[in-house]
Amino acid sequence: MLPPINFNSAETDPVITWAMPGFVLLILIELFVRWRENLPKYSGKEAFASIGMGVGSAIINIFMKYIALNVFLLIYQFRIFDLQPTIWWQWVLYFGALLFLEDLAFYTHHRSCHQVRLFWCGHVNHHSSVEYNLATALRQGWGELTHKYIWWTWLPLLGFHPIFILMQMSISLIYQFWLHTETIKRMGFLEWFMNTPSHHRVHHGTNVLYLDRNHAGIFIIWDRLFGTFEKENEKAVYGLTTNIHTYNLIKIASHEYIALARDVIKAPGILNKLKYMFMPPGWSHDGSTKTAVQLRKEIKTELASA
Repeated sequence: MLPPINFNSAETDPVITWAMPGFVLLILIELFVRWRENLPKYSGKEAFASIGMGVGSAIINIFMKYIALNVFLLIYQFRIFDLQPTIWWQWVLYFGALLFLEDLAFYTHHRSCHQVRLFWCGHVNHHSSVEYNLATALRQGWGELTHKYIWWTWLPLLGFHPIFILMQMSISLIYQFWLHTETIKRMGFLEWFMNTPSHHRVHHGTNVLYLDRNHAGIFIIWDRLFGTFEKENEKAVYGLTTNIHTYNLIKIASHEYIALARDVIKAPGILNKLKYMFMPPGWSHDGSTKTAVQLRKEIKTELASA
């Protein structure tokens, strides 16, 4: 039987708290390696903006994770399977299954954030830095937290305890931290099934062929299975397709919501207004802007005819 576990709102993310010293240490190591390899130094303003976004996200997440915990606990009462590991091999299977299923949940959430503009408004903050380093990993979206946990609600329904789900979510975020670096190149056979810095650099690239690719958390297998994988072939250009050029945290967090509101207001008819909200970023009713799929199709056609 699983023991009763009591967590209050301040205790729902202990794994991230314990990982903080490791984050600081890895940033210091990266700074040293970048200096040794004559790579560009951190921009202080960019780094502090990323750290500020991370602090704001952590504060907001105290409340959102508390809400998610209680919703998960409610759903858990109606679980389909009563997963109650009692001996070591059952615990191994339990956490092994949770590792892969939670990662699938992350993939679906992350992909939706790139394919539904309303969700992109909350996630775009993470991509808004024109630099790519470990400080960038801390640039987490604020609005994204208002809808993020929806994609994990099926896990307590299957019978996984909400506390273990939240802990695995934190472990996934910790894993993804070290992916945000240019100091690690390729990682051999691990590139086939693990998410690596090489794969994640593609995800942050604004190169047309890199847009909306490699949504993986821990395992790259989901991108390979569902057709969203792209190998790193050319150097990624980081940031947004249209950069915002600001270090103001409020503007970083809100700029895409404001842009969406403007598009919705000017759109003709209720159907077009809804499409601006729920179609992929770049969709427009008059074709004045294009989605990543449309842009990728155009460039592949150009390459084929060249």
